[in-house]
Amino acid sequence: MERDDIIEYSLDAHHSEEAGVKIRRKIWFVTLLLTIITAVEVALGAMIKQGSGAWPFVKWSFIIMTLLKAGYIVMVFMHLGDERKGLRYVILIPYFIFMLYLIFILLWEGLAVGEAWAGAAV
Repeated sequence: MERDDIIEYSLDAHHSEEAGVKIRRKIWFVTLLLTIITAVEVALGAMIKQGSGAWPFVKWSFIIMTLLKAGYIVMVFMHLGDERKGLRYVILIPYFIFMLYLIFILLWEGLAVGEAWAGAAV
C-alpha cells in the first residue's frame, strides 16, 4: 500500500531556474550580511576593553547593530518585507518604540545603579 501523506516537495516547484538562482542569491546575501555584522560585533567586543574611552561607542554600536540584525531577520525570514508598507509600519513601529523604551530604562537604571555604587564606595 502506498502512503498518501508523504509529499514530495521537489516535484511541486512552481518557479523557474532563474527564480531559484535569485532566491539562492538572496539567501547567500542575507547569510553574508548577518555574518559580517556579527563578526564586527565580536571584534569590537574582543579588541576594546570596558574601561577605555571608546567603550560608550562600543555599547551604542552593539545596540544599533543588534537592532539592525533583528529588523533584517524579521523582514527577510519572517517575510515581513514582502508585505505592504502600511502593514510593515503597523508591526514595526510599536516594537521600535518599545525597544527604545527598554533601552532608555536600561541606561537610566544603569546610571542610577552606578551612582549608588559610587556613593557606597565613598
